[in-house]
Amino acid sequence: MNRTALARRLRQRQTFAEKALWTLVRNRRLGGFKFQRQAVIDRYIVDFVCESAKVIVELDGAAHDGREEHDANRARILEPCGYLVLRFRNEQVLVDPGGTTDEILTVLRMGRA
Repeated sequence: MNRTALARRLRQRQTFAEKALWTLVRNRRLGGFKFQRQAVIDRYIVDFVCESAKVIVELDGAAHDGREEHDANRARILEPCGYLVLRFRNEQVLVDPGGTTDEILTVLRMGRA
């Protein structure tokens, strides 16, 4: 399966945290910034990306436990492409969605747009 088809499948099978964050950022709801979900960048599929600000938002659940080195390698490849990678735990998005979006918006407004 190619990356585009896999990204499409991932959009159809979002986690609860991904659904919650997507509700908050879709349709330019977060400060007028446009986000895409499950976007293909380089060889990776990222959870969310704001292309205009070059900011990637990744959500980490239990499946990411013990994968810190893998996640760090992804960031090392994406950052030279001009992206800033933000990581949040699923629990943070679900427990404090406003705090999560405030953190994202702060980065977006810090001249990354």
